Amino acid sequence: MSLIDRFLAAQVKRGRLSVTYADGTSRNFGAPDPAWPDIAIRFTDTSTPGRIVRHPALGAAEAFIDGRLVIDRGDIRGLVTLLKGNSPWERGGGLRPSPPIRLLGQVVHRFDRINMARRSKRNVAHHYDLSDRLYDLFLDADRQYSCAYFTDPANTLEQAQSDKKAHIGAKLLLRPSMRVLDIGCGWGGMALYLHRVAGVEVLGITLSEEQLKVARRRAEEAGVADKVRFELIDYRAVTGSFDRIVSVGMFEHVGPAHYATFFRKCRSLLTDDGVMLLHTIGRIGGPGVTDKFTAKYIFPGGYNPALSEIVRGYEGTKLFPTDVEILRTHYARTIDHWYDRTVASKEQIVALYDERFFRLWTFYLAGAAAAFRTGGMVNYQVQLAKSRAAVPEIRDYMVDEERQLRASGGA
Repeated sequence: MSLIDRFLAAQVKRGRLSVTYADGTSRNFGAPDPAWPDIAIRFTDTSTPGRIVRHPALGAAEAFIDGRLVIDRGDIRGLVTLLKGNSPWERGGGLRPSPPIRLLGQVVHRFDRINMARRSKRNVAHHYDLSDRLYDLFLDADRQYSCAYFTDPANTLEQAQSDKKAHIGAKLLLRPSMRVLDIGCGWGGMALYLHRVAGVEVLGITLSEEQLKVARRRAEEAGVADKVRFELIDYRAVTGSFDRIVSVGMFEHVGPAHYATFFRKCRSLLTDDGVMLLHTIGRIGGPGVTDKFTAKYIFPGGYNPALSEIVRGYEGTKLFPTDVEILRTHYARTIDHWYDRTVASKEQIVALYDERFFRLWTFYLAGAAAAFRTGGMVNYQVQLAKSRAAVPEIRDYMVDEERQLRASGGA
């Protein structure tokens, strides 16, 4: 039995994987199960199986993107679900590269995640300055490119993203005329929402020129450009004083070496009774490394922190941790919607880019959904305050605020 056969036999227990090799031979792994995917793949050359054994995730990703791993039955989401679902995080599973490659990857990753200001803008542009049309095709109408909040698993993506904004807004305990800083404002949806439902003034900052253009246009079209402003600026260069700070999906680009800098800066910008809400992807276990596929193709310089790393980042700043919430599978549901919309828009995406990019994007989404469904990723929402008395001690206020925002806010 070859190395790839032994690897797949150990990896696939539930569900079935049929493999056809370049020489025409074929093998089946696992057992048919109606609750699990039934996938057939084909290798078009003899070198790809060895590459996958040495570096499973990156090897499989590049083989699929380049067309050397062809899926004849099922799709890439089914294949990823089959491989990752059989080894859930809580049972110690996961596809791991060989020890020498793993060690090299850790060294390279530690260098790459020193995310200095001069590199941050370039890293952001790599992903967020893709075609506007691409994001229109798979995101919700408000372009919320972060974990939605499913109060009901059957909710639409639009409803879940609207509920996410209300969930975060409730934790900010907003009042009219407050000044709010939105760090990593994306295309402006959160900032515009907070102004609309609470009458606050918002400064949104981003390092993406494309996002800035869209956000400013949206504020102008809504007639609120004097109340909701957007700037192309690094968080380290912001000045002024703010009653509230919100940051959604940006902390993943800060880098552990700069966590203390990030939180010290936030504290310096907050008023004495100020509150901040950090929403970030995070790893369930201890500190780790970004997988090679994500670092190479999707988010160069990105890193999802362990909760312990977030805590170490703020613990010396005199910020009070006032609430921590862990969203477990909400992001898996979110990405399922993105994947479905991406597949439905294949012709448009191929016209924008090409078939190779479409395969890359579907692999990215399929892998990300699996990481939240059975892997080691969650979302953390961490509320921090400058004063221990800044928010009520009884958590019920969040529920009351959220109910009011959901009733009045809209998408």
